Amino acid sequence: MFDMIRQAQAMKEKVAEFQKAMESQSFTGTAGGGAVSVTINGKHEVRSVTIDPKVVASGNTDMLQDLVKTAVNQAGQEANGKMKAEISKMTGGLLPGLF
Repeated sequence: MFDMIRQAQAMKEKVAEFQKAMESQSFTGTAGGGAVSVTINGKHEVRSVTIDPKVVASGNTDMLQDLVKTAVNQAGQEANGKMKAEISKMTGGLLPGLF
């Protein structure tokens, strides 16, 4: 019983370390063939947004909004994918559907 508690505590510590490491990593999503690029960290905080001036000059705000949304979602999916893969490795697949 105590071994299980110790293992759970060790796993909790590994997950906390991993989450802290994720905060310093960057994940980038792009849309419109690179016309919009969004970079987030592992906490899903937006770090940078780059927009091609041609897209802005087009005056098509609906398109620009869609491109930004797509790029943000892509970056988030990349971050989530990395987190799922690493958590699965740490837990040996014992916690399916955790994320």
